[in-house]
Amino acid sequence: MSLDQARFNMIEQQIRPWEVLDANVLELLSRVHREAFVPAAHQALAFADMELPLTHPAVEGQCLLAPKVEARQLQDLQLKPTDKVLEVGTGSGYMAALLASLAQRVVSIEIDPNLARNARENLQKAGITNADVRTADAAANQFAACTAEGPFDAIVLSGSVAEVPPALLALLAPGGRLVAIVGQEPVMRATVVTRVGDASFQTAQPWDTVAPRLQNFPEPSRFQF
Repeated sequence: MSLDQARFNMIEQQIRPWEVLDANVLELLSRVHREAFVPAAHQALAFADMELPLTHPAVEGQCLLAPKVEARQLQDLQLKPTDKVLEVGTGSGYMAALLASLAQRVVSIEIDPNLARNARENLQKAGITNADVRTADAAANQFAACTAEGPFDAIVLSGSVAEVPPALLALLAPGGRLVAIVGQEPVMRATVVTRVGDASFQTAQPWDTVAPRLQNFPEPSRFQF
């Protein structure tokens, strides 16, 4: 099977059935070559309906999310060409490439220096010039690494968290959207938060999934008497 046919099958058999119907998103998925952002050891699985580890040994949260999950997140963000976007968890740079193709500018934060370096190389090879990959612990010091760049029109977390940090919501511009996968296994909810006023937000949870945790985000106490 050719790469083009495998990419077509991914879109038609995995992504469309997951209610990703936005024509701009579907066209972009056919144009940005996912296989260019997959580690060489997993090239044969570039279009598979699964998460792919980006480090060896695999570290939780350091993976390429399943294609249908990334596509649905991208659709939920409803990006405009003038948007400034924050991504938390760069990984291989694939999501940053998708975001940058729809928005004006992307700032992507990656905790692992090796992943950050590889992501920069991948983006450069793909001809993406409006995505800036920063090496930082995004969760440290109330997102100090991101604050100077805000506010953002869109924020996406490329991994799951127990709850949406209020400090991230504070970085949203009026009308800005945050998309995150929130909750605990076995069921997590895709959560879309829109800033509708200075201190008011609307929240929707349109679909269920499970994703690895982003590193260093707070977990609720599970202690019980």
